[in-house]
Amino acid sequence: MQGRLSVWLVKHGLVHRSLGFDYQGIETLQIKPEDWHSIAVILYVYGYNYLRFQCAYDVAPGGLLASVYHLTRIEYGIDQPEEVCIKVFVPRKNPRIPSIFWVWKSADFQERESYDMLGISYDNHPRLKRILMPESWIGWPLRKDYIAPNFYEIQDAH
Repeated sequence: MQGRLSVWLVKHGLVHRSLGFDYQGIETLQIKPEDWHSIAVILYVYGYNYLRFQCAYDVAPGGLLASVYHLTRIEYGIDQPEEVCIKVFVPRKNPRIPSIFWVWKSADFQERESYDMLGISYDNHPRLKRILMPESWIGWPLRKDYIAPNFYEIQDAH
């Protein structure tokens, strides 16, 4: 069963894949990385002007990585928000997704955290660098195939 937004996207010729609804009834859509920026702009203009949060996860060891966006549209008052979940899947070898920082500024630190923990590069992000791990850290700690080092160096400890 397609949701309201999926029907609207089909009507306007925008390529996506419906992933159904989550346990709260929120429509979930899959967007290809190369289509994500233009569809993000369209969704913003359509009324999804609030990025509730962005996160990322490793689908399976050696498999795809996913960047997830929860968007909210408040059209009929704050007590009836319309929400949608967007998932963008990328291969773990050279994972690249267009940054939506220029559409929703609140994506700044969230995309940086996804980069830092999973290694997803967000193209055209203004300050894409590690935010939790030291710049010298090797690897992506939240990938399921990550092997944690057996030592941790405490820098500048006194």
